[in-house]
Amino acid sequence: MGGGGGEDGLAAGAGAASGNNVKGTASMDVVSSSSAPPAPAPSVLRSVVLSYAYVSVWITLSFSVIVYNKYILDPKMYNWSFPISLTMIHMAFCASLATALVRVFGVVAVPSSPPMTPQLYAASVLPIGALYALSLWFSNSAYIYLSVSFIQMLKALMPVAVYSLAVAFRTDSFRRASMLNMLGISAGVAVAAYGEARFDAFGVLLQLAAVAAEATRLVLIQILLTSKGMSLNPITSLYYIAPCCLLFLTVPWYFVELPRLRAAAAGRPDVFVFGTNSLCAFALNLAVFLLVGKTSALTMNVAGVVKDWLLIAFSWTVIKDTVTPVNLVGYGIAFLGVAYYNHAKLQGLKAAKEAERKAASMATVKEGDAEACARLLPEKDGGEQKN
Repeated sequence: MGGGGGEDGLAAGAGAASGNNVKGTASMDVVSSSSAPPAPAPSVLRSVVLSYAYVSVWITLSFSVIVYNKYILDPKMYNWSFPISLTMIHMAFCASLATALVRVFGVVAVPSSPPMTPQLYAASVLPIGALYALSLWFSNSAYIYLSVSFIQMLKALMPVAVYSLAVAFRTDSFRRASMLNMLGISAGVAVAAYGEARFDAFGVLLQLAAVAAEATRLVLIQILLTSKGMSLNPITSLYYIAPCCLLFLTVPWYFVELPRLRAAAAGRPDVFVFGTNSLCAFALNLAVFLLVGKTSALTMNVAGVVKDWLLIAFSWTVIKDTVTPVNLVGYGIAFLGVAYYNHAKLQGLKAAKEAERKAASMATVKEGDAEACARLLPEKDGGEQKN
């Protein structure tokens, strides 16, 4: 939501954290003859069609939010160059709608295990909300200075930032192969930046700051929320985080944009444009949760690569942004690095799932052996008593 590093919303981080958990299903490998017959497996075709549908909905909404934000903020288009105000409109809309769904209509319940205490909110939610505010502010601001295609190329640095911070916070281990992969992605982005026809140093700095803030937010979600056993869906995420994000944005908005809004007499934005834009942003949060919940966080990463190529093609053909051969070569190098990163993550998930399957099977076998011993021991004790 909001564009740039954080356009995929609050659910992206929470969903990715939960989506990477591999739950074993092999505990039923060893069953007794009295067990109920297994349920029929779902249609493979149906599963494939649904997965592609989830991916298509997410790509469409993410694509729409990015292009819509670019349209609003770009001086050559709608020319409403107030990124903090746009982000605040998103946050106010999403916070209001989430509060209504939670408190008025009771569509979802707030988490109760663990309960959201003031201490937990201050220690966990506030830092994440502050980083999310920075990510959205910087990423939306970058659309004023950079093309859509170049921003997508810069966002290829997200795995680099996340892995580096995970190693720094010791939530992941340092591996030479992974670091060489990160260096390859960085080199590809550097080549793409060298070939950018509309290079703007300040815009690049804004987008890099957005990537850094978003990567820190994702790492903190794992540290602060996942470690405490808290699971948030997109509605409850917005319910908790959007208000404090709005509050954090109020300070820079008051000093940076409010005087400009008064001078430009732009304090009353078009209700239809900004209403539909905010609705798309809210729907994107739900689509992220649906995609990660029904498939996996890795699927969203792979779909994100497809979305980036589509945005680059759209930027080149429709918006008429200049995309040079050097741009494409550089992004191609970064793309290969990101593809390898996703492949390595997939192999890691498969290995973890296989290990959990074996562990579950061994536990079931040991449980069966223990039951057999328990049946034999009384008979043995009885025999000794008769002798």
